[in-house]
Amino acid sequence: MPLAVLIIVVAGYAATTAPKPPAAGANATAPIPTGDALRQVHSPGHVAVDEQLHAGQCHVRIRDASNGLVLPDAACTPGAVDPGVTQANIQQTICAHGYTATVRPPQSDTGPAKHESLGDYGLGYQPTIEYDHLVPLELGGTNAVSNLWPEPNASAARGFNNPKDRVENTLAAAVCDGRVPLTAAQHAIATDWTTATASLGL
Repeated sequence: MPLAVLIIVVAGYAATTAPKPPAAGANATAPIPTGDALRQVHSPGHVAVDEQLHAGQCHVRIRDASNGLVLPDAACTPGAVDPGVTQANIQQTICAHGYTATVRPPQSDTGPAKHESLGDYGLGYQPTIEYDHLVPLELGGTNAVSNLWPEPNASAARGFNNPKDRVENTLAAAVCDGRVPLTAAQHAIATDWTTATASLGL
């Protein structure tokens, strides 16, 4: 039986794609329409294949390569969140010590996914490219292809410690201490992580 055709609408843009089946053992939850660019996909511990991309389809958006200010392709990586993380339960989920370790996929899952994503973005392997969650796990992001992308670091960097990490930490702290609503932080970082803290007044 042929795969069902999935119509994905992202910020007013419609794309028709045929989703790949999940990897063995990966019981991906179908995306839940949210009325905006963020999808909802429950996939703790594995990468959920919620969209089918092809080689060279996606392109990073470079704001400042020397400082690592690089954004994903919004049509390929719109961002996705876990519907199991809500404002009501953040103290038991994302704000609880060790939470991300309970939902992060193993390298055996992310390795092949990163390799394919590099091709989708037309990039070759570089030791400083991080397979990154657009909406981080610390903010209730999910392990879905629509939320993962090969993020180039600053041009002179030698590792994965890129400037987006600081933004993620700042937003997570603000959500957990009640200064910023969870959904506001999720949308700000998915829209443009380079301006997320300023847009939220942090």
